Amino acid sequence: MKAEYITPAVTPFTEEGKPDWESLKALYEHLISGGVSGILVLGSIGEFFAVPMEEKREIIRFAAEQIKGRVKFFAGTGSMIPGETAELSRFALEAGADGVVVISPYYFTLTQDSIYDFYADLAEKVSGDIYIYNFPDRTGYNISAETMGRLAEKYPNIVGCKDTMSGMDHTREIIKRIKPVRPDFKVYSGFDDNFGYNVMSGGDGCIGGLSNVLPGFFKEWMDAFEREDAAALSAKQQEINRLMDIYSVGTPFVPYIKAAMKALGIIRCARASFPLPSADERDVERLLEISKGYVR
Repeated sequence: MKAEYITPAVTPFTEEGKPDWESLKALYEHLISGGVSGILVLGSIGEFFAVPMEEKREIIRFAAEQIKGRVKFFAGTGSMIPGETAELSRFALEAGADGVVVISPYYFTLTQDSIYDFYADLAEKVSGDIYIYNFPDRTGYNISAETMGRLAEKYPNIVGCKDTMSGMDHTREIIKRIKPVRPDFKVYSGFDDNFGYNVMSGGDGCIGGLSNVLPGFFKEWMDAFEREDAAALSAKQQEINRLMDIYSVGTPFVPYIKAAMKALGIIRCARASFPLPSADERDVERLLEISKGYVR
């Protein structure tokens, strides 16, 4: 059984708040050697919302050069300004991205018709693979399975979605609605503990943040699916249920994931974009305790 795990990579910053190119390079090598299926830059955990446009271009260009086709490479290109989304999407695809992952405009709640119009307009302006990014906790609204289905049926370059929902109910409806008419449409979950449920429901895998810290763990989980090893799959699900405690060490979770990565020597600096908080020593101890035994 085929299963994919794509890492939404953090964006390491220097103490001055600029992209840390040395840490970015080390991170990409860490993920590729760890066995993930692909890397997404400038997703939510990549703090796309706090990175200026020119630095986004630099990060996309740098990632394309470093990854060099060794794994799938995706770029988050969503913006509050639709024209910027289209422009950055074209740039990323021309730079070598295999696809762009696009969150819809937030702040105001959009109707399903407005959501449809946003992605339809983008699909007509961008020649390349587009993935719909549904994250109601951040946008304030949900993209229905029916709306995704309408888009998938009309636009062949809308090729998949990342559905970041705490349960599998909504993702399951997307799979049921779209897979019969577009078997090639990729359906990824956005929370790590939904990976197994997603694949067993007919989805394609996960784009989950914990793989920044533990890519080897998720490679083993993918391998268990490949072998159709029920005992190993059950064990991995129970282990991820415990590892999800990493997300609850602090809110929002991004600085705490970065703190764990710094403590493990993956990146040099745990700084997150202002005004996000910083992890203290007790937080780091807790993070390392939770991940103990899983670091490869």
